[in-house]
Amino acid sequence: MKKIIAMLLVLVMVAALGTTAFADDAKVGQTVLKCAFNQTITNPEAKTLLKISDDLYDATEGRYSIEVYPDASLGDQAQTLENVMIGALDMSLVGNAIIEPYSSDFSIIATPYIYDSIDHQEKVFESGDPALQALYATTEEHGFTVLCTYSLGARNLYTRDGPVTNPDELKGLKIRVMGSDTCINMMNAMGGVGTPMPQGDVYSAIQTKTLDGAENNIITYVDLVQYEVAPYYNYSGHLLLPDELVISTEVLESMSEEDQAALRKVCEESMPYCFDLCEELRADYQAKAEEMGVTFSEADIPAFQALCQDLILENAQKSDVTQGMYDLIISLR
Repeated sequence: MKKIIAMLLVLVMVAALGTTAFADDAKVGQTVLKCAFNQTITNPEAKTLLKISDDLYDATEGRYSIEVYPDASLGDQAQTLENVMIGALDMSLVGNAIIEPYSSDFSIIATPYIYDSIDHQEKVFESGDPALQALYATTEEHGFTVLCTYSLGARNLYTRDGPVTNPDELKGLKIRVMGSDTCINMMNAMGGVGTPMPQGDVYSAIQTKTLDGAENNIITYVDLVQYEVAPYYNYSGHLLLPDELVISTEVLESMSEEDQAALRKVCEESMPYCFDLCEELRADYQAKAEEMGVTFSEADIPAFQALCQDLILENAQKSDVTQGMYDLIISLR
């Protein structure tokens, strides 16, 4: 009954949206997989999804394509993942923190200061290593399969009332984080008060002083115009938070083996495309933010890093899966 109700709600939302999620020149397959996304269609991850759709159409000789529904039009990330799990929605692109409640092992790839750089993180996700595949396999009992992983870049602190460049300046400030234990514990360790909140509520919460700030990458910060309420962007570089493209395991298994392999291949090939696109855009987005009057500050990264060491070790030692991923991450530095 829950599945039927969820499916009906998704169909109602899709019907209300019409076909506006398709690009004008999109290749439309015989079967169209609906994919939810919580940010704008101009976001580099959304552009990557559109590329996957065209590539999938070509690889399956027109049997499949993907329709992207941006701007959280099918619900927030937690809702869309639930709908994917029960087969009411085909696909969604969700933050790592949304997956953690179902597989706590995913905390290891979203641990603060575990990567040396965005290039290091990209090597991990594109490695195809057995340790990575073992991590992905932990979601299948919950009804969804991870196809690939992206990252928009380093997440940094941004604040309403002034620069925050060290743990003393962060002390006691309420900072929005995604709703995972790792993100909350990270912000608390760094000196702030980790406050989980849906992304759609962040702007007004900072504006009304419910929050003192938030943390995110420069692309999302600008896309969501949060610089209007939090004009101090502080380069703490604390987190390279992954985003996973997931598909209903039921939907995936309904495809032929040939088409499953084609989908996995185009998703794998989309990762360097997305990482390169994000790299090109980050400088542009900083320039846009500077034009809007944002103040940029360099933070004392070693000071924040030192406070997160216990959390790094705790996440690494959770299980054999996390230890394997930690060893892989260290080996690729």
